[in-house]
Amino acid sequence: MQNSRWCADAAHPLDGLRAAGPIAEAQAQTLARDYYGLAAEIRRLDSERDQNFRLRTQDEGEYVLKIANPTEDRAVTNLQTEALRHIADRDPLLPIPRVIPAQDGAAELEIGFDDGSMRVVRLLSFLAGTPMHQAPPSATLRSDVGRCAARLALALRDFVHPAADHKLLWDIQHAAELRPLLGAVPSAQRELVERVLDDFEADAVPVLAQLPKQPLHNDLNPHNILVDTTSQARVCGIIDFGDMTATARINDLAIAAAYQVTDSDDPLASALDLVGAYHAVSPLEARERGILFDLIATRMVMTIVISNIRAARYPENSAYILRNNKQASARLARIATLTRAQAAQQIERACQGE
Repeated sequence: MQNSRWCADAAHPLDGLRAAGPIAEAQAQTLARDYYGLAAEIRRLDSERDQNFRLRTQDEGEYVLKIANPTEDRAVTNLQTEALRHIADRDPLLPIPRVIPAQDGAAELEIGFDDGSMRVVRLLSFLAGTPMHQAPPSATLRSDVGRCAARLALALRDFVHPAADHKLLWDIQHAAELRPLLGAVPSAQRELVERVLDDFEADAVPVLAQLPKQPLHNDLNPHNILVDTTSQARVCGIIDFGDMTATARINDLAIAAAYQVTDSDDPLASALDLVGAYHAVSPLEARERGILFDLIATRMVMTIVISNIRAARYPENSAYILRNNKQASARLARIATLTRAQAAQQIERACQGE
């Protein structure tokens, strides 16, 4: 999860990310028993801000107990919960976690902990599958990701929530605000990063404000997409809605495509499998297609900049924070070999099914 907020102190734009004290597995196990009636084996899962635990009951039922960071805005946590419930209603076949109510029927519990904090606790169904970054790549799989991403955006199109417009550091529309932080980027990368941001401000920003906007998942990276272990070609899970926000609709596709650029003579080709499949389910406007390449490159820049800063501030969690950094740098270098005109032509052909 890449759940980074803005905070009021401009000198320290990432201070809102402080980790909370750890919750012991035994305490999480007690919460599952007392509030959800589950006697289960428990194992801690990797996470950035929240504390997540995988539960397995004797009858092979599996769940994820999520304990929110106490600094998280309660309305933002509820945004994620209500979005999951809304998607399940609009497109029941989409493979997303289901919200499991507590014994009193509540979708969220606010519980006091020994350190004096109040934290929101939720229980979700556990989705089994192979994380996409560990699955064999294929055009069939990438196309299924594109279709699922489009269905997800369609399911959220009429979702309304008072916290949907909260400002999020990982929202592409705010990428230009990263400029004061570029000192954290290694000097060998900085020139390219600055050039991408220049293009983003000149070509994408004026268009973004005119595009359809809605709540989105906003982090469709391969760690958040699960693949069916048998077929290895079908999406069986979309997880981690922690970066949800309302933003230009095209941004979800740009994020998903940014992780599919390959080391080949045609670096954008694999990403276009996803783009074409998305367009077939939810057609892109000409204006969206026109800036998609800029947004893909900008997402890569955001990954490089934000992860470098945060790894330096939180070295104890640097391995998790930097997990996408090296590949983002390599992908950015690859697509930098394309001109905007070349990329736009490829995107148009993909959307025409060529």
